[in-house]
Amino acid sequence: MEFTVEREDGVVLVVVKADRLDANNANTFKRAMEPVLADAREAILDLAAVRFMDSSGLGALLSCLRRLTAGGGSLKLCSLQKPVRSVMEMVRMHRVFDIYDTRSDALAASRAMTH
Repeated sequence: MEFTVEREDGVVLVVVKADRLDANNANTFKRAMEPVLADAREAILDLAAVRFMDSSGLGALLSCLRRLTAGGGSLKLCSLQKPVRSVMEMVRMHRVFDIYDTRSDALAASRAMTH
């Protein structure tokens, strides 16, 4: 599972490079995210490259969310493509996750929370 990690103003920004987050790579993603999120309070997942997500992918995102909220932090998602956003809305995950149209919107919201 390929992704890049940037840290900006105390926010961990993860840009997912895979075009799918599904049963084939969700566990790999979850394991790879553990050390990234270990010391994070605020994280943003940029999912612009992800064109397809199934329930395993949603489960991996929920795992990241639980890890952060357990420590009083938050997870924001941004740049969802239409098919991924549709899946989120269909299973009501848009009520669980903070979803932003752009990375800059998500960063601005994170900064507002940390300052």
